[in-house]
Amino acid sequence: MTKSASMIVDKDFVIGKVDDRLYGSFIEHLGRAVYGGIYEPGHPEADERGFRKDVLKLVRDLRVPIVRYPGGNFVSGYDWKDGIGPVADRPKRLELAWRTVEPNLFGLNEFADWSKAAGSEVMWAINLGTQGIEDARNVVEYANHPSGSYWSDLRVSHGYREPHKIKTWCLGNEMDGPWQIGHKTAHEYGRLAQEAAKVMKWTDPSIELVACGSSALGMKTFADWEATVLDHTYEHVEYLSLHTYYGNAENDTPTFLARSLQMDEFIDSVSAICDYVKAKKRSKKKMFLSFDEWNVWFHSHESDKKLEPWQVAPPQLEDVYTMEDALVVGCMLISLLKHADRVKMACLAQLVNVIAPIMTQNGGPAWAQTIYYPYLHASVFGRGQALVPLVRSDKYDTKQITDVPYLESVAVHNEASNEVTIFAVNRHLEESLAFEADLRSFGACTLIEHLVLENDDLKAVNTASAPDNVRPHANGNASVDGSRVLATLGKASWNVIRLRTK
Repeated sequence: MTKSASMIVDKDFVIGKVDDRLYGSFIEHLGRAVYGGIYEPGHPEADERGFRKDVLKLVRDLRVPIVRYPGGNFVSGYDWKDGIGPVADRPKRLELAWRTVEPNLFGLNEFADWSKAAGSEVMWAINLGTQGIEDARNVVEYANHPSGSYWSDLRVSHGYREPHKIKTWCLGNEMDGPWQIGHKTAHEYGRLAQEAAKVMKWTDPSIELVACGSSALGMKTFADWEATVLDHTYEHVEYLSLHTYYGNAENDTPTFLARSLQMDEFIDSVSAICDYVKAKKRSKKKMFLSFDEWNVWFHSHESDKKLEPWQVAPPQLEDVYTMEDALVVGCMLISLLKHADRVKMACLAQLVNVIAPIMTQNGGPAWAQTIYYPYLHASVFGRGQALVPLVRSDKYDTKQITDVPYLESVAVHNEASNEVTIFAVNRHLEESLAFEADLRSFGACTLIEHLVLENDDLKAVNTASAPDNVRPHANGNASVDGSRVLATLGKASWNVIRLRTK
């Protein structure tokens, strides 16, 4: 039996322009994200700087526009000065957030070099846990000031005559979390973030800043935290951050696939708080959102409990992703696109080895996990204007979430290339969807391709020995009749339907 669903989109009904930075990612000094991930001197694929070229290719194929670094929880105990200058002189430190040893072989300059090689910009997170205003000012001077001052001349002496010109900076990380080094109340953090923001922008007025929102929607601090922090920082920052992760520890797949509806609610709620503060301050400024941590994360929880502390780059948070995880990531990408008017930056957390689309073996191969593919498709084909999706679909209920549409879908219009791309997930686990999209405002369209990611085994994964076990195919059955798109979306599938417009 086949259920049906439909969508109408109009080129004049635009959600917003998709900022390229919506497809950003995240590298933290955690597990094997850096050491054994992006950086492994001596590996057969390493270049002269120790950067793994096989990993760089996978990252470049994703067209990752910006990467958040160096944390995460790590940053709240990190002294950025430990990671600059001659490598032989850098100290080893006990890293308390993840209870490892940080050798500081890789730091600010190396990451700036790596990002350039990857075709990405740097989103630098400052430490507002154990550090504060002075170090916030100094790291901006070191990274961005041309020369003629202590910190900029120190950078020059380290071999970097030209400044890195880092534009985007995060004011700490998850500061409302009791697990965070230097955990603060909303007032404490808001005041510190405000003062740090002032000196950072006095040092370089061209930068943009991200203030910490609550660590998750379920935090007791949620809403009051956002309102209080913005009360202090509203006129000093451009973005407020959101973080969320979903899992399926209960093996309740229908609920798991519905989690992106909670992501929608989270974004809507934070947007409303921002607008409340705007009204309260009689401000003309619109606050945008940076969803700078999002992903599926739960597979590695038990194995991480068994790791011995104080290792260098142990295999932490190494989730092996399934087909159903890829569907959830696809739904989350659609959620971000449906809020393209407000969410201007987002970071899939993380990029390599640590809850990541890319995996490696130390000394061995690199490969794409299942979640790599929806991320790849959205990043490559989801640039342009996100269009308002008028969706009609049968729905289902779970114990936790009700009125879940089987069809999750959005369309992006790239006017420059005369293309419309439809992203669609069929959440139904047993039945296909007879799908129709009405693109009447575009006139006659032609089909470019219909990509599909599907697998009869929702627990199927990719591994070093079977890296192509789950990968997309271009054998989708979409057809076009004028401005009507018809397709059968297979059960539990991710679909990308690309169209040429006149």
